Amino acid sequence: MTRNKTSTEPRGGSGRPTGARAHRFALVVSRYHEEITDRLREGALAALAECGVLLDRVEIHVVPGAFELPFAARQVAESGGVSGVVCLGCLIRGETSHFDFIASAVAHGITVASSETGIPMTFGVLTTNSIEEALARSDEASEENKGREAALAAVEMVEFSAGLFLPGSLDEE
Repeated sequence: MTRNKTSTEPRGGSGRPTGARAHRFALVVSRYHEEITDRLREGALAALAECGVLLDRVEIHVVPGAFELPFAARQVAESGGVSGVVCLGCLIRGETSHFDFIASAVAHGITVASSETGIPMTFGVLTTNSIEEALARSDEASEENKGREAALAAVEMVEFSAGLFLPGSLDEE
């Protein structure tokens, strides 16, 4: 047996799936480096809207820092109210190894939370060497805003997951 690779949802003129409007999403956003994470949040919201998600179907949860993202994302996923979670934060390298420990813990924590809950979670956490790099990667006017990219990935993964459970999604070889 093989699984269909994508859902049968039609795609819009942009080539993006259009079934996203049927789903609820959550953004879990770190307050630390708020000038950056606000821009990531705005990029994510714009991307979700472009995919047809009504903004009243998007929950926004703010946590103190990036380290708290995995716990909050898991709690939100386990609440049962969302199909996907977008984790947004910013880590800027300093003079100690603290950055490495936090970046690793956050990435691992989000991966584990997603795997254990079965809810797609995306990693929109900047890990940069400077504030200038963080500003460039969170530019609201840019297609390369990493919050935007994380939201688009969440939509794609939610639709991928939903497509696995559509009637007829298992085909015999």
